[in-house]
Amino acid sequence: MSEAATRNRVAYDDDVVAWAEEQARLLREGNWALIDIENIAEEIEGVAGSQKSELRNRLVILLQHLLKWYYQPERQGRSWTSTIREQRRAIADVLDDSPSLRRTLPDVLARSYARARDKALEETGVYRMPETCPWAIEQVMSPEFLPE
Repeated sequence: MSEAATRNRVAYDDDVVAWAEEQARLLREGNWALIDIENIAEEIEGVAGSQKSELRNRLVILLQHLLKWYYQPERQGRSWTSTIREQRRAIADVLDDSPSLRRTLPDVLARSYARARDKALEETGVYRMPETCPWAIEQVMSPEFLPE
């Protein structure tokens, strides 16, 4: 590569979008000497972390609403059913995009439940919620399931 081309390279810390476009071009060209391996590896790990985080966050919202549904039946309504339905769809999308996350579901369910329980306690003031998730992941994800 010429000296001018080397000088015009985009630094990761200066503009991540321009850097990513440049790295993609270099990869496609097979220009291995100029590829920023360390930052590419970090970005790939970031994608995996982002999918895991998305799954956890969606599961927290779903569990929180299932708890509210069960412990506040007088407040059940379309808004809650809509949120429950949407979170199930979004979780299914994450799992379709990253099937390897399915094997982590029992652990993610347990950790997400703790956060969901805390949020539901804050919102409802109901302090008799179980410490561990009372439902299996199959129930939580079932379109027909609403706790009675």
